[in-house]
Amino acid sequence: MSNLKLGPLPKLGIVRMTVPMPEPLKEELDLYAAEYGRLYGEVDAATLIPHMLEAFLRSDRGWRSRKSKLAAKSRGTPSGQTSARPAAADADQ
Repeated sequence: MSNLKLGPLPKLGIVRMTVPMPEPLKEELDLYAAEYGRLYGEVDAATLIPHMLEAFLRSDRGWRSRKSKLAAKSRGTPSGQTSARPAAADADQ
């Protein structure tokens, strides 16, 4: 039997949230939580959601790319600059 993508949860404090969602999604999350509980120990779907979201964000290559561009922009690095020379050096030529 294959393991689930979401492995054992780290031992962290639990924060409860209320998130509106379609009923079919809630049912699927409950089924996932039940299977997760069978493999790793009982847990409710609400506890899994933050970890699922974190795993989703880490695995989204488009988001990682945009996030790194946003971080570079906030540091003042021109986006798309591939040269090892500083941008000011280009202005001198």
